[in-house]
Amino acid sequence: MDTKEMRRDILKMGLAAKSQGAHMGGSLSLVEIMAALYDGAMSFEPADPSAEYRDRLILSKGHGVMAQYAALKQLGLLTEEELLSYKANGSRISAHPAVNTVLGIDFASGSLGQGLSLGIGVALSLRRKDNERSRVFVILGDGECDEGSVWEAAMAASHYGLANMVAVIDKNGLQYDGSTEDVLALADFSAKWKAFGWETFVVDGHDVQALREAFHRRTEKPLAIIAETVKGKGVSFMENMSRWHNGVVTQGLYEQAIMELETGK
Repeated sequence: MDTKEMRRDILKMGLAAKSQGAHMGGSLSLVEIMAALYDGAMSFEPADPSAEYRDRLILSKGHGVMAQYAALKQLGLLTEEELLSYKANGSRISAHPAVNTVLGIDFASGSLGQGLSLGIGVALSLRRKDNERSRVFVILGDGECDEGSVWEAAMAASHYGLANMVAVIDKNGLQYDGSTEDVLALADFSAKWKAFGWETFVVDGHDVQALREAFHRRTEKPLAIIAETVKGKGVSFMENMSRWHNGVVTQGLYEQAIMELETGK
């Protein structure tokens, strides 16, 4: 997948949102994660988004959904015109994921801390169906991991031995209120997941090949991939800026960002 095009499309959606603003920072940090998943790491067939043996994707940090829409556009499931309807009344691409089986979006999300628990239910149901091929990918934010429900779910996934479950944590170091370490320190984040019984790997979250290799790992435990990313990646004035957790993209800022993407400066 063309990650530069994905970033351009995210900026287009941000501009289309006008004064409503858009979750730019956390969408831009997710680009390579979505690209790796939809470009072979995840079993997903655009011609049959509801195939029984597909992998399931739960975007628990639902505010990053523009990265998912950008990936779906590259697969031919969304058009350029539809991207420009982002957040508009009647649009099928809203500010957070809404169930749409035509697009292969099986789960709604938005309230942080819920996705991992939902994933456990899905993983258990696949087991009861004797479906050993499909896996459940749950994308969380590092700030989202302040929620106690995340750790209850992490403990349950280990208890039930859900080796068909992969948690992908977008660790960009920032959340709405500021630095994750200032708001509620994560400390040794990898050790936490290991202590809860997960096989854990840390990876460069902007290296598509490294992500793809990590996602392909098969373990006997639930798998946690800690993807170290940069919030607002690719746009200099958005990078590592908590105020771009949600912000308004003006025409001038849009043009500046597009020029940076095109020139690499």
